[in-house]
Amino acid sequence: MTLRNLRGFAYLPVLVSFGLLAGSFPAAYAQSSTSNSKNQSSSSQPVQQEKAPSLIDPAGPTVSLVSSEPVFLMAAALNACGYNEGLEESAPVRQKVRDEINQALSKSEDARSKRDKICLYIAQHRMTGSERDIAQYISLALYLTPPPELETSAELTEMPPDSTQVVEILPLLKDFVAAVDLHGIWLTVHSTYDREADSLHDPLSKMIQATDLYLKMPASTEYGSRFVVVIEPMLSPSVVNARIYGTDFVVVVSPVNGKIRMSDVRHTYLHYVIEPLLNARANAIDRTQPILKEVRDAPLEFRYRSDTVPLTIECLIKAIEARTMDTGVPVYKIPANAAREDMPQYEHERQIYQQKVDAVRLATVRHDMTQGFVLTQYFYAQMITFERDPASLKDSIGEMVYSMDVDQQVHRARQIEFDKEADGEVLGRSQPRKLTGLDLAESKLAGGDVATARSLAMQALAVGSRANFILARAAIMTGHPDEAIDRFQKTLATSKDQRLLAWSHIYLGRMLDLDCKRDQAVSEYQLALTVRDGEQDTRLAAERGVKTAYAVKGHSCDDDADDDSPGAAAVKPGNSTAQPGTQKPQ
Repeated sequence: MTLRNLRGFAYLPVLVSFGLLAGSFPAAYAQSSTSNSKNQSSSSQPVQQEKAPSLIDPAGPTVSLVSSEPVFLMAAALNACGYNEGLEESAPVRQKVRDEINQALSKSEDARSKRDKICLYIAQHRMTGSERDIAQYISLALYLTPPPELETSAELTEMPPDSTQVVEILPLLKDFVAAVDLHGIWLTVHSTYDREADSLHDPLSKMIQATDLYLKMPASTEYGSRFVVVIEPMLSPSVVNARIYGTDFVVVVSPVNGKIRMSDVRHTYLHYVIEPLLNARANAIDRTQPILKEVRDAPLEFRYRSDTVPLTIECLIKAIEARTMDTGVPVYKIPANAAREDMPQYEHERQIYQQKVDAVRLATVRHDMTQGFVLTQYFYAQMITFERDPASLKDSIGEMVYSMDVDQQVHRARQIEFDKEADGEVLGRSQPRKLTGLDLAESKLAGGDVATARSLAMQALAVGSRANFILARAAIMTGHPDEAIDRFQKTLATSKDQRLLAWSHIYLGRMLDLDCKRDQAVSEYQLALTVRDGEQDTRLAAERGVKTAYAVKGHSCDDDADDDSPGAAAVKPGNSTAQPGTQKPQ
């Protein structure tokens, strides 16, 4: 069968208006590219009934860097169900695993069925469209035993609430893992995880050593707590998922070439070191209660506005970060061979350098204060004194807390004009990702800028089949059916992405329907069902195509338009908000 012999494409321009390209790709798993620390960062009030995650080894090292097969399995399942956030920035192993999963799915209807069931569950449990949706599954994965059991390592009442909200996914996860042999895939990529861990070991160790050196105290084992960094390249590199479980801290990161968001990990490590010190002095901190009245209009999370202990902890950490931050000011060094008579000039230049550094640090402190962390300035001054004293933070923290003049701090807080909006915590300060390459091409195509979309896709043809898929849709929008068919067929010949494959078949089926070649169109829809991507929009579009011929009003094959494709209603006459093709497969 050839698709080139389609007759009468004078109607192609109308296809755009009546939905052939309309809204074809709802976000498979819509997520913010910003890490949401409100939902996943550590709380300063440990939940005592929670047991440690299964990967915590009570007899293990105080600080460790590990990988986790249950976390991998969960992350791989999320990827199979359209979790694409940060894909282009991720380590190559992420795409390798996705390709292997797609290969297994292409060979087995049972595997596709198992995938569809777990994807449906995930779709039904999307709550916020943010990182919180992913975080709940990672939280659950941290409490799972290795396969094939994949059972929770604690009673539900002893687990974090967010993890128990999705615990019903476990039977579906087990079935999916078995159907695509995810354990086998894990065995093939585990060495890659080990290499990522090796690359990350030295920079992580240097960060921890530098922090301990500044605080003049080693990683504490006094409370039997553990700080565990879990590497999982199947997640977005822009996200750091940090949590407290009792006294144990777990940070899940996605390294790329040995690099992670180290400042975010350090922020969590500071919580790990400092929280026990200040929690032990909670009664003394309670005397700062009057400050809460002054910060009620600040853009702070509720826990900071309602409890002085977490507020104090965060302020001390922000002060430490300001004192140790990279200010971006080039380091000034007096030349080794400086003449004695030139020393006054060199000393003057050194002082100017220090003034610039101090200005950057103090600007950071002022910003933290206007965000509502009103004790940051107090602790910043205390840390200057601390740096000159040989005593450790553990030995100095009591005096810092007990010697605080609360009335003075209340008065200072009262003078602050707070910001209207919060930045979010350190884990939430990443900026939205700037669209580039094929992502930008998709955006331009969605906005009707076909020429720019086409130009960007042509530049990326060597990258892979997604460029051909974009060019095919652009060809339809500009009335070039032969090119569209050729591009869709190239996509089918080269792509391993089920979403690209399924929608290429659906598009070709619709074009055949409009050319009154119903039998051939049905074959394309059936092929789309065979290679479906587990998303509801793909299945519904293909099933509807099998049941009823695609048509547009005014077309001779069928006078009754049947256009219930995703988003099609948004582009019908009378709706000026039409944005065809607003989403993309990944």
